[in-house]
Amino acid sequence: MDETLTCPTCSDQSSHMLPVLSIIIPAYNAESDLQACLQSLKNNIPVPFEILVINDASSDNTAQIAQSFETRLFSLPKRSGPASARNLGCHEARGQWIFFLDADVTVQPDTIANALAHIHKSPQIDALFGSYDNSPADPGLVSQFRNLLHHHVHQNGDFHQNTRQAQTFWTGCGFIRRHVFLKLGGFDHWRYEKPAIEDIEFGYRLLDAGHHTVLARDVLCKHRKRWTIRTMLRTDFFQRGLPWSLLMLRSTRQTNDLNVDKIQKIAALAAASVWLGLFLIAFQPLAGIALALTSTLLMLCLNLSFFKLLKKQGGLKLALASLGLMNLYYLVCLTSYATAITIWLMHDRLGMMKSKSIRPPYPYSNHIAESTKNKSVESLLTQTSSST
Repeated sequence: MDETLTCPTCSDQSSHMLPVLSIIIPAYNAESDLQACLQSLKNNIPVPFEILVINDASSDNTAQIAQSFETRLFSLPKRSGPASARNLGCHEARGQWIFFLDADVTVQPDTIANALAHIHKSPQIDALFGSYDNSPADPGLVSQFRNLLHHHVHQNGDFHQNTRQAQTFWTGCGFIRRHVFLKLGGFDHWRYEKPAIEDIEFGYRLLDAGHHTVLARDVLCKHRKRWTIRTMLRTDFFQRGLPWSLLMLRSTRQTNDLNVDKIQKIAALAAASVWLGLFLIAFQPLAGIALALTSTLLMLCLNLSFFKLLKKQGGLKLALASLGLMNLYYLVCLTSYATAITIWLMHDRLGMMKSKSIRPPYPYSNHIAESTKNKSVESLLTQTSSST
Protein backbone atom coordinates (compact mmCIF):
# COMPACT_ATOMS: atom_id res chain seq x y z
CA MET A 1 0.00 0.00 0.00
CA ASP A 2 1.10 3.55 -0.69
CA GLU A 3 2.61 4.93 2.53
CA THR A 4 0.71 8.17 2.08
CA LEU A 5 -2.39 6.19 3.01
CA THR A 6 -1.05 4.73 6.22
CA CYS A 7 1.08 7.55 7.62
CA PRO A 8 -1.31 10.02 9.30
CA THR A 9 -0.95 13.61 8.14
CA CYS A 10 -2.28 17.06 8.87
CA SER A 11 -4.59 18.56 6.28
CA ASP A 12 -5.65 22.12 5.62
CA GLN A 13 -8.08 20.99 2.93
CA SER A 14 -11.23 20.87 5.05
CA SER A 15 -14.61 22.49 5.02
CA HIS A 16 -15.41 25.68 6.93
CA MET A 17 -17.54 23.70 9.40
CA LEU A 18 -15.17 21.37 11.17
CA PRO A 19 -16.41 18.56 13.40
CA VAL A 20 -15.21 18.45 16.99
CA LEU A 21 -15.05 14.67 17.03
CA SER A 22 -13.98 12.22 14.32
CA ILE A 23 -15.13 8.66 15.01
CA ILE A 24 -12.88 6.15 13.27
CA ILE A 25 -14.09 2.55 12.87
CA PRO A 26 -11.85 0.01 11.12
CA ALA A 27 -13.95 -2.83 9.73
CA TYR A 28 -13.00 -6.17 8.24
CA ASN A 29 -15.87 -8.55 7.39
CA ALA A 30 -17.89 -6.83 10.08
CA GLU A 31 -21.38 -7.15 8.63
CA SER A 32 -22.64 -9.02 11.71
CA ASP A 33 -21.63 -6.20 14.08
CA LEU A 34 -21.19 -2.93 12.19
CA GLN A 35 -24.87 -2.06 11.95
CA ALA A 36 -25.31 -2.36 15.72
CA CYS A 37 -22.15 -0.30 16.24
CA LEU A 38 -23.32 2.53 13.99
CA GLN A 39 -26.87 2.38 15.31
CA SER A 40 -25.60 2.85 18.87
CA LEU A 41 -23.94 6.12 17.86
CA LYS A 42 -27.22 7.66 16.67
CA ASN A 43 -28.38 10.54 18.88
CA ASN A 44 -25.62 9.79 21.39
CA ILE A 45 -22.99 12.28 20.21
CA PRO A 46 -23.34 15.70 21.89
CA VAL A 47 -20.91 17.61 19.64
CA PRO A 48 -20.46 18.13 15.89
CA PHE A 49 -18.99 14.91 14.55
CA GLU A 50 -18.13 12.76 11.57
CA ILE A 51 -17.96 8.98 11.31
CA LEU A 52 -15.24 7.40 9.18
CA VAL A 53 -15.55 3.69 8.40
CA ILE A 54 -12.36 2.17 6.99
CA ASN A 55 -13.38 -0.94 5.09
CA ASP A 56 -10.28 -3.11 5.21
CA ALA A 57 -10.90 -5.06 1.98
CA SER A 58 -13.92 -6.91 3.36
CA SER A 59 -15.49 -9.67 1.31
CA ASP A 60 -18.94 -9.35 2.90
CA ASN A 61 -21.49 -6.52 3.07
CA THR A 62 -19.47 -4.27 5.38
CA ALA A 63 -19.28 -1.46 2.80
CA GLN A 64 -23.00 -1.58 2.03
CA ILE A 65 -23.88 -1.37 5.72
CA ALA A 66 -21.59 1.62 6.20
CA GLN A 67 -23.17 3.31 3.18
CA SER A 68 -26.62 2.94 4.70
CA PHE A 69 -25.56 5.27 7.52
CA GLU A 70 -24.22 8.80 7.30
CA THR A 71 -20.56 7.88 7.25
CA ARG A 72 -17.47 8.69 5.26
CA LEU A 73 -16.55 5.31 3.83
CA PHE A 74 -13.04 4.46 2.69
CA SER A 75 -12.47 1.10 1.05
CA LEU A 76 -9.00 -0.42 0.79
CA PRO A 77 -8.09 -2.77 -2.09
CA LYS A 78 -6.27 -5.28 0.12
CA ARG A 79 -6.33 -6.14 3.79
CA SER A 80 -3.80 -4.00 5.65
CA GLY A 81 -4.71 -4.42 9.32
CA PRO A 82 -6.36 -2.16 11.90
CA ALA A 83 -3.22 -0.10 12.55
CA SER A 84 -3.05 1.01 8.92
CA ALA A 85 -6.83 1.49 8.78
CA ARG A 86 -6.84 3.74 11.83
CA ASN A 87 -3.85 5.70 10.52
CA LEU A 88 -5.73 6.26 7.29
CA GLY A 89 -8.77 7.40 9.27
CA CYS A 90 -6.70 10.00 11.10
CA HIS A 91 -5.15 11.02 7.79
CA GLU A 92 -8.63 11.92 6.53
CA ALA A 93 -10.24 13.06 9.80
CA ARG A 94 -11.14 16.72 10.37
CA GLY A 95 -12.01 16.71 14.07
CA GLN A 96 -9.92 18.06 16.90
CA TRP A 97 -10.44 14.80 18.77
CA ILE A 98 -10.31 11.26 17.43
CA PHE A 99 -12.58 8.55 18.85
CA PHE A 100 -11.36 5.07 17.96
CA LEU A 101 -14.13 2.48 18.12
CA ASP A 102 -14.06 -1.18 17.16
CA ALA A 103 -16.70 -2.42 14.74
CA ASP A 104 -17.84 -5.12 17.19
CA VAL A 105 -18.43 -2.61 19.99
CA THR A 106 -21.54 -0.57 20.79
CA VAL A 107 -21.56 2.60 22.86
CA GLN A 108 -23.99 3.47 25.63
CA PRO A 109 -26.06 6.68 25.61
CA ASP A 110 -23.57 8.43 27.91
CA THR A 111 -20.29 6.92 26.67
CA ILE A 112 -19.16 9.86 24.55
CA ALA A 113 -20.72 12.49 26.82
CA ASN A 114 -18.84 11.13 29.85
CA ALA A 115 -15.55 11.06 27.95
CA LEU A 116 -15.97 14.64 26.72
CA ALA A 117 -16.92 15.77 30.21
CA HIS A 118 -13.62 14.44 31.58
CA ILE A 119 -11.72 16.08 28.74
CA HIS A 120 -13.48 19.41 29.31
CA LYS A 121 -12.88 19.25 33.06
CA SER A 122 -9.18 18.35 32.73
CA PRO A 123 -7.58 20.15 29.76
CA GLN A 124 -4.28 18.38 30.45
CA ILE A 125 -5.76 15.12 29.19
CA ASP A 126 -4.33 14.16 25.80
CA ALA A 127 -5.83 10.67 25.56
CA LEU A 128 -8.60 8.79 27.33
CA PHE A 129 -10.02 5.29 27.09
CA GLY A 130 -12.76 3.30 28.75
CA SER A 131 -13.70 -0.35 29.15
CA TYR A 132 -16.26 -2.99 28.34
CA ASP A 133 -19.36 -3.02 30.52
CA ASN A 134 -20.34 -5.85 32.87
CA SER A 135 -23.01 -7.35 30.60
CA PRO A 136 -21.32 -8.90 27.52
CA ALA A 137 -23.52 -9.42 24.50
CA ASP A 138 -22.56 -13.03 23.80
CA PRO A 139 -23.94 -15.51 26.39
CA GLY A 140 -21.21 -18.15 25.98
CA LEU A 141 -19.09 -19.00 29.01
CA VAL A 142 -15.79 -18.11 27.32
CA SER A 143 -17.23 -14.82 26.00
CA GLN A 144 -18.60 -13.93 29.42
CA PHE A 145 -15.28 -14.77 31.07
CA ARG A 146 -13.12 -12.82 28.63
CA ASN A 147 -15.25 -9.69 28.47
CA LEU A 148 -15.84 -9.58 32.23
CA LEU A 149 -12.09 -10.03 32.78
CA HIS A 150 -11.44 -6.99 30.60
CA HIS A 151 -14.11 -5.03 32.48
CA HIS A 152 -12.70 -6.02 35.87
CA VAL A 153 -9.09 -5.18 35.01
CA HIS A 154 -10.05 -1.77 33.64
CA GLN A 155 -12.29 -0.97 36.61
CA ASN A 156 -9.60 -1.56 39.24
CA GLY A 157 -7.04 0.92 40.48
CA ASP A 158 -6.78 4.22 42.32
CA PHE A 159 -9.47 6.32 40.64
CA HIS A 160 -10.15 9.96 41.39
CA GLN A 161 -13.46 11.26 40.08
CA ASN A 162 -13.73 8.18 37.87
CA THR A 163 -10.33 8.57 36.17
CA ARG A 164 -6.82 7.36 36.84
CA GLN A 165 -3.53 7.72 35.02
CA ALA A 166 -2.74 4.95 32.53
CA GLN A 167 0.51 3.71 31.02
CA THR A 168 -1.03 2.38 27.82
CA PHE A 169 -3.79 3.18 25.34
CA TRP A 170 -6.76 1.20 24.01
CA THR A 171 -8.47 1.60 20.65
CA GLY A 172 -11.58 -0.44 21.40
CA CYS A 173 -13.05 2.74 22.90
CA GLY A 174 -10.33 5.40 23.00
CA PHE A 175 -10.13 9.16 22.53
CA ILE A 176 -7.04 11.17 21.60
CA ARG A 177 -6.18 14.66 20.40
CA ARG A 178 -5.63 14.42 16.67
CA HIS A 179 -2.56 16.64 16.62
CA VAL A 180 -0.93 14.52 19.33
CA PHE A 181 -1.60 11.34 17.37
CA LEU A 182 -0.13 12.91 14.25
CA LYS A 183 2.88 14.31 16.06
CA LEU A 184 3.82 10.88 17.38
CA GLY A 185 3.46 9.30 13.94
CA GLY A 186 0.39 7.19 14.54
CA PHE A 187 0.33 3.43 15.05
CA ASP A 188 3.33 1.36 14.03
CA HIS A 189 1.72 -0.51 11.14
CA TRP A 190 5.13 -1.58 9.85
CA ARG A 191 5.58 -3.79 12.88
CA TYR A 192 1.92 -4.64 13.52
CA GLU A 193 0.43 -5.55 10.16
CA LYS A 194 -2.17 -7.76 11.86
CA PRO A 195 -4.31 -7.09 14.96
CA ALA A 196 -1.92 -6.98 17.91
CA ILE A 197 -0.76 -4.45 20.48
CA GLU A 198 -0.30 -1.42 18.25
CA ASP A 199 -2.38 0.65 20.70
CA ILE A 200 -0.30 -0.47 23.71
CA GLU A 201 2.93 0.37 21.92
CA PHE A 202 1.50 3.76 20.99
CA GLY A 203 0.52 4.27 24.64
CA TYR A 204 4.14 3.73 25.64
CA ARG A 205 5.19 6.45 23.20
CA LEU A 206 2.49 8.73 24.56
CA LEU A 207 3.87 8.28 28.06
CA ASP A 208 7.49 8.68 26.99
CA ALA A 209 6.62 11.93 25.20
CA GLY A 210 5.10 13.35 28.39
CA HIS A 211 1.45 13.21 27.34
CA HIS A 212 -1.29 12.57 29.85
CA THR A 213 -3.42 9.46 29.30
CA VAL A 214 -6.25 8.46 31.60
CA LEU A 215 -8.54 5.47 32.02
CA ALA A 216 -12.14 6.49 32.75
CA ARG A 217 -14.27 3.84 34.41
CA ASP A 218 -17.55 5.56 33.54
CA VAL A 219 -16.78 5.44 29.79
CA LEU A 220 -18.35 2.08 29.01
CA CYS A 221 -19.11 0.14 25.86
CA LYS A 222 -20.41 -3.33 25.06
CA HIS A 223 -18.37 -5.99 23.30
CA ARG A 224 -20.28 -8.20 20.86
CA LYS A 225 -17.47 -10.64 20.05
CA ARG A 226 -18.07 -14.36 20.44
CA TRP A 227 -15.05 -15.92 22.12
CA THR A 228 -14.07 -19.58 21.95
CA ILE A 229 -11.19 -21.35 23.65
CA ARG A 230 -9.43 -21.46 20.29
CA THR A 231 -9.74 -17.71 19.64
CA MET A 232 -8.80 -17.04 23.26
CA LEU A 233 -5.57 -19.05 22.98
CA ARG A 234 -4.66 -17.55 19.60
CA THR A 235 -5.33 -14.00 20.74
CA ASP A 236 -3.60 -14.30 24.12
CA PHE A 237 -0.45 -15.82 22.68
CA PHE A 238 0.07 -14.41 19.19
CA GLN A 239 -1.78 -11.09 19.33
CA ARG A 240 -1.27 -10.07 22.93
CA GLY A 241 1.13 -12.01 25.13
CA LEU A 242 4.08 -12.55 22.79
CA PRO A 243 4.18 -9.09 21.13
CA TRP A 244 3.54 -7.33 24.46
CA SER A 245 6.35 -9.28 26.13
CA LEU A 246 8.70 -8.41 23.29
CA LEU A 247 7.65 -4.78 23.56
CA MET A 248 8.47 -4.70 27.27
CA LEU A 249 11.85 -6.32 26.62
CA ARG A 250 12.65 -3.82 23.86
CA SER A 251 11.64 -0.84 25.92
CA THR A 252 13.06 -2.20 29.22
CA ARG A 253 9.91 -0.75 30.77
CA GLN A 254 8.80 -2.09 34.13
CA THR A 255 5.07 -2.12 33.48
CA ASN A 256 2.81 -2.44 36.52
CA ASP A 257 -0.55 -1.57 35.06
CA LEU A 258 -3.76 -3.31 34.02
CA ASN A 259 -3.26 -7.08 33.68
CA VAL A 260 0.53 -7.05 34.13
CA ASP A 261 0.61 -5.70 37.69
CA LYS A 262 2.41 -7.51 40.51
CA ILE A 263 -0.67 -9.33 41.79
CA GLN A 264 -1.38 -10.76 38.37
CA LYS A 265 2.21 -11.92 38.00
CA ILE A 266 1.99 -13.79 41.31
CA ALA A 267 -1.35 -15.29 40.28
CA ALA A 268 0.21 -16.50 37.02
CA LEU A 269 2.94 -18.30 38.96
CA ALA A 270 0.27 -19.85 41.17
CA ALA A 271 -1.52 -21.13 38.08
CA ALA A 272 1.69 -22.80 36.91
CA SER A 273 2.13 -24.36 40.33
CA VAL A 274 -1.26 -26.03 39.96
CA TRP A 275 0.08 -28.02 37.02
CA LEU A 276 3.30 -28.76 38.86
CA GLY A 277 1.21 -30.20 41.69
CA LEU A 278 -0.79 -32.35 39.27
CA PHE A 279 2.46 -33.66 37.83
CA LEU A 280 3.82 -34.50 41.30
CA ILE A 281 0.77 -36.57 42.13
CA ALA A 282 2.27 -39.45 40.13
CA PHE A 283 5.31 -39.48 42.45
CA GLN A 284 4.17 -37.88 45.70
CA PRO A 285 0.34 -37.99 45.76
CA LEU A 286 -0.20 -36.09 49.00
CA ALA A 287 2.37 -33.41 48.22
CA GLY A 288 1.09 -33.03 44.69
CA ILE A 289 -2.55 -32.71 45.77
CA ALA A 290 -1.59 -30.23 48.48
CA LEU A 291 0.40 -28.07 46.04
CA ALA A 292 -2.37 -28.12 43.41
CA LEU A 293 -5.10 -27.20 45.89
CA THR A 294 -2.99 -24.54 47.63
CA SER A 295 -2.02 -22.95 44.32
CA THR A 296 -5.64 -22.96 43.12
CA LEU A 297 -6.73 -21.33 46.36
CA LEU A 298 -4.01 -18.68 46.03
CA MET A 299 -5.03 -17.93 42.44
CA LEU A 300 -8.63 -17.65 43.58
CA CYS A 301 -7.82 -15.38 46.53
CA LEU A 302 -5.70 -13.05 44.40
CA ASN A 303 -8.65 -12.69 42.03
CA LEU A 304 -11.45 -12.89 44.60
CA SER A 305 -13.18 -9.69 43.51
CA PHE A 306 -13.19 -10.91 39.91
CA PHE A 307 -14.72 -14.25 40.80
CA LYS A 308 -17.36 -12.44 42.86
CA LEU A 309 -18.20 -10.45 39.74
CA LEU A 310 -18.40 -13.66 37.70
CA LYS A 311 -20.76 -15.25 40.22
CA LYS A 312 -22.91 -12.12 40.34
CA GLN A 313 -23.21 -11.85 36.57
CA GLY A 314 -23.30 -15.50 35.55
CA GLY A 315 -23.95 -17.54 38.65
CA LEU A 316 -21.93 -20.37 40.17
CA LYS A 317 -21.65 -22.13 36.78
CA LEU A 318 -19.69 -19.25 35.25
CA ALA A 319 -17.53 -18.82 38.36
CA LEU A 320 -16.55 -22.50 38.46
CA ALA A 321 -15.93 -22.71 34.70
CA SER A 322 -13.77 -19.60 34.96
CA LEU A 323 -11.38 -21.31 37.39
CA GLY A 324 -10.17 -23.48 34.53
CA LEU A 325 -10.30 -20.64 32.01
CA MET A 326 -8.31 -18.38 34.34
CA ASN A 327 -5.66 -21.05 34.80
CA LEU A 328 -5.45 -21.51 31.04
CA TYR A 329 -5.22 -17.75 30.53
CA TYR A 330 -2.30 -17.49 32.95
CA LEU A 331 -0.50 -20.46 31.39
CA VAL A 332 -0.68 -18.83 27.96
CA CYS A 333 0.64 -15.57 29.43
CA LEU A 334 3.60 -17.38 31.03
CA THR A 335 4.29 -19.35 27.85
CA SER A 336 4.23 -16.23 25.70
CA TYR A 337 6.61 -14.45 28.08
CA ALA A 338 9.00 -17.40 28.12
CA THR A 339 8.88 -17.51 24.33
CA ALA A 340 9.61 -13.80 24.16
CA ILE A 341 12.66 -14.18 26.42
CA THR A 342 13.92 -17.02 24.23
CA ILE A 343 13.53 -14.89 21.11
CA TRP A 344 15.17 -11.97 22.87
CA LEU A 345 18.20 -14.00 23.91
CA MET A 346 18.60 -15.28 20.35
CA HIS A 347 19.09 -11.75 19.05
CA ASP A 348 21.80 -9.23 19.59
CA ARG A 349 20.49 -6.89 22.29
CA LEU A 350 21.88 -3.96 20.39
CA GLY A 351 20.25 -5.07 17.17
CA MET A 352 16.72 -5.39 15.88
CA MET A 353 15.03 -6.41 19.12
CA LYS A 354 16.48 -3.42 20.99
CA SER A 355 15.19 -0.84 18.54
CA LYS A 356 11.94 0.81 19.50
CA SER A 357 10.59 0.63 15.96
CA ILE A 358 11.55 -0.95 12.68
CA ARG A 359 9.76 1.68 10.64
CA PRO A 360 11.72 4.32 8.76
CA PRO A 361 11.35 7.96 9.82
CA TYR A 362 9.03 10.10 7.78
CA PRO A 363 7.98 13.77 7.76
CA TYR A 364 4.26 13.32 8.51
CA SER A 365 3.41 16.92 7.72
CA ASN A 366 4.37 16.51 4.05
CA HIS A 367 2.29 13.46 3.16
CA ILE A 368 -1.02 15.16 2.48
CA ALA A 369 0.60 17.57 0.04
CA GLU A 370 2.31 14.71 -1.77
CA SER A 371 -0.88 12.65 -1.87
CA THR A 372 -2.68 15.33 -3.86
CA LYS A 373 -0.03 14.98 -6.56
CA ASN A 374 0.08 11.19 -6.56
CA LYS A 375 -2.65 9.68 -8.74
CA SER A 376 -1.91 6.20 -7.38
CA VAL A 377 -3.39 7.33 -4.08
CA GLU A 378 -6.72 7.97 -5.78
CA SER A 379 -6.61 4.53 -7.33
CA LEU A 380 -6.00 2.90 -3.96
CA LEU A 381 -8.51 4.86 -1.98
CA THR A 382 -12.21 5.08 -2.77
CA GLN A 383 -14.30 7.48 -0.75
CA THR A 384 -17.84 6.30 -1.47
CA SER A 385 -19.86 8.69 0.65
CA SER A 386 -19.34 11.61 3.01
CA SER A 387 -21.18 13.67 5.55
CA THR A 388 -20.27 15.98 8.40
